[in-house]
Amino acid sequence: MDHPLLAKARERFTDGKAGQERIRSIDDEVLFKVKVQRWRGAGWTDEDLPWLIAAGQREDGSPDDFYSALETTARAARARYNAEERQPLSTKTYVGHLLPDQNDRDRYQLEAGTRLVRHLAAAVRELARGSLHDGHEHAADFPTFRLGILVRADDGHETYVAVRITGSVPDDLIAVVLRHVPGCDPTDWYPEYALPSRPLLPAEQAWSALMDPKAAAGLLNEE
Repeated sequence: MDHPLLAKARERFTDGKAGQERIRSIDDEVLFKVKVQRWRGAGWTDEDLPWLIAAGQREDGSPDDFYSALETTARAARARYNAEERQPLSTKTYVGHLLPDQNDRDRYQLEAGTRLVRHLAAAVRELARGSLHDGHEHAADFPTFRLGILVRADDGHETYVAVRITGSVPDDLIAVVLRHVPGCDPTDWYPEYALPSRPLLPAEQAWSALMDPKAAAGLLNEE
């Protein structure tokens, strides 16, 4: 989502040196202010994962001002909680209903996985295109592994592709990588025990396949 408040929240919570201003009117959870233009928000951190749990606009001197309204609703939520629960809260406010639940966490994991697959697919295509241009292996680093791709075309119009992974990576992620190599049948990959110019190192895994010539030509013509 492209919104100035979300952009500001990402900026503030990814910068470890940025000072955070607490919302003092909320005492049952530690919330931080997020401000940009007329937008105001409340940030909350769960095991180093930041969430924007509420947002609104600044209205100076008005009860509709975001931070004033947040305090009012949090006090009302605390009153309702104490009326319904046997163990009352000793705090003045309650914002538990605004915090992420399991559905939110599941959604975050799903979106994180989708982002990784998209990033991998784009990287695989870029590495394959670069190697196809110069005949050398092109590689990229990911958090737990290094991915290398070597593409070579011979005089018989066959295009050989080798994929190398160094480091720790689950089998299902390997399948994602191989599935996104352009012009290669996902069922035609074979494990390799050596690269064209050297044997594999202990931490390396490699696979090879043939790339469809039309797909190779399409890669070469991409900007």
